[in-house]
Amino acid sequence: MAALRLTLAAARARLPLARRPPPAPCSASAGAMEPEPRWLAGLRFDNRALRALPVETPPSGPEGAPSAPRPVPGACFSRVRPAPLRQPRVVALSEPALALLGLGAPPADAAAREAREAEAALFFSGNALLPGAEPAAHCYCGHQFGQFAGQLGDGAAMYLGEVCTAAGERWELQLKGAGPTPFSRQADGRKVLRSSIREFLCSEAMFHLGIPTTRAGACVTSQSTVERDVFYDGNPRPEQCAVVLRVAPTFLRFGSFEIFKSSDEHTGRAGPSVGRNDIRVQMLDYVISTFYPEIQATHASDSVQRHAAFFREVTRRTAQLVAEWQCVGFCHGVLNTDNMSIVGLTIDYGPFGFLDRYDPDHVCNASDTAGRYSYSRQPEVCKWNLQKLAEALDPALPLELAEAILAEEFDAEFHRHYLQKMRWKLGLVRAEREEDSALVARLLETMHLTGADFTNSFYLLSSFPAGPESPDLDEFLAALTAQCASLEELRLAFRPQMDPRQLSMMLMLAQSNPQLLALIGTRASLARELERVERQSRLEQLSPAELHSKNRSHWAEWLLEYRARLEKDQEAAGDTAAWQAERVRVMHANNPKYVLRNYIAQGAIQAAESGDFSEVRRVLKLLETPYRGEGEAAEACEAAEPEEASGEAGGVASRRRSYSCKPPLWAAELCVT
Repeated sequence: MAALRLTLAAARARLPLARRPPPAPCSASAGAMEPEPRWLAGLRFDNRALRALPVETPPSGPEGAPSAPRPVPGACFSRVRPAPLRQPRVVALSEPALALLGLGAPPADAAAREAREAEAALFFSGNALLPGAEPAAHCYCGHQFGQFAGQLGDGAAMYLGEVCTAAGERWELQLKGAGPTPFSRQADGRKVLRSSIREFLCSEAMFHLGIPTTRAGACVTSQSTVERDVFYDGNPRPEQCAVVLRVAPTFLRFGSFEIFKSSDEHTGRAGPSVGRNDIRVQMLDYVISTFYPEIQATHASDSVQRHAAFFREVTRRTAQLVAEWQCVGFCHGVLNTDNMSIVGLTIDYGPFGFLDRYDPDHVCNASDTAGRYSYSRQPEVCKWNLQKLAEALDPALPLELAEAILAEEFDAEFHRHYLQKMRWKLGLVRAEREEDSALVARLLETMHLTGADFTNSFYLLSSFPAGPESPDLDEFLAALTAQCASLEELRLAFRPQMDPRQLSMMLMLAQSNPQLLALIGTRASLARELERVERQSRLEQLSPAELHSKNRSHWAEWLLEYRARLEKDQEAAGDTAAWQAERVRVMHANNPKYVLRNYIAQGAIQAAESGDFSEVRRVLKLLETPYRGEGEAAEACEAAEPEEASGEAGGVASRRRSYSCKPPLWAAELCVT
């Protein structure tokens, strides 16, 4: 099996997304620096976070002591220093992300481009510091898989500083993988090439999909290596070190406010700054004044109302964000409180994934054996995380008030935003009707029953023959059923994971000794295994022709319902031609053709690990235009190519396949942890 570690970032609005967080403005008082002739030297730093929040002075001692793992009480940051890499080299640069910093387009001259990449490799690897940069690691805590883990912090990431642009924007720069910090615990502070490529590509993919996210400006690899046990099976291997330049208004997260938590009743762990309500208030003042200035202006004299308005807005943004994820089939994979942005961005791309075959219970993180962070549970988990943020803000924001806001806002905002986005995806652009929610639910049920490809099925609906003048659905049904899972795919997806003897033992334990069962597994995993066994048995009795007939019948039934709903929408519009044009435009703007599927990322990773960065750059460019443009000719989604054409994972042929294909069978073996 090929191993993946995923990464991402995010967002561009194609249709309005409520209150997309802007970068904080730069103060006019910060004096302009004369740009130097070198490409990056003109970046002007104004590191407000380090002035506004307490920073630990590293302890004196032997060389390397500032990065020694330790508790960091009474501080939000600790000063650190990037550790140099051997022979850093640029894998790829994201020009749209770098343009946020005021950096111009790449020069046409090859020699100038080469010099530009050499400079990027030097500074974005951490081998040299830009003038004005003040590297520091952020201290935060978190609930991981539902349990409070105590101090976590930036174990592999470093704040470089905040760049102010000529446009008056402020962007925090961060190097991920630049070496050890006080929060690295037993790790080395490094990231490897495979995980760095995934974060780099997904960050930009999410942005171009229109989803709020942190950005990635550069991915740099090196000749330095570290040992990694990819599958946690006791077989480590050397991998190349890499660094990602991340860009965002801020990387503060829910867990930033959990450093004040007292001893947890379940784990016994506490935050490093218990009892420091003064720092909590200091952090709230900084976050609200910098990233929510309209709230600061409205509630300048009433701190409780100010904090309440802040929490309300974070709740709304988080609800909107997870609704956006659900509508593109994005699974985060590690929705711990320390991976939730305080300004409503997708942050910290680890074992993420996009749905291929629609499965509401899909778990993209192989380490999540209980399925806590499955696709369908993401809204519930985000709400749970907001509850933990509410607890972390108390007493600056009374818990009773925060809980009332959460109960009032989250579910309503999530369902409103989700249903509106789904209406756009279905081309329902006029009258909103109560039955729309049921129509969406039956669509997803049809996708689940037929194992339909999530992205491609929605993309195909953009070309659905809506008018009565084209009643024949045969051709369209053939295209849709081609996106359904084949018998071979389903048998692979539902193959049992346990040895029959192990399953038998667990079933006996479930009845006779459930406490012992808890030590070796969970009821949830046992239930999933039983479902796999049952599904596998049914699939063995099914022929390909029978499966195709069932799939066609399911889709034909839903499409008749969909066509009837479209006719009602058209009647509400009056002008049929204008309605049809708007319907097509809205669907094209909300149903992507391209997402960062696992097999696409894996092809780029394996090429890069052999020294060929062209596929990373090709995929990056592709993901910049995931939607069909105005006037662009329709192009059918493709079914998966035959395995003999695609070869093994990462082979040359697999890298040449269409990027809109259903994944090949070998993609089911990819393991993300």
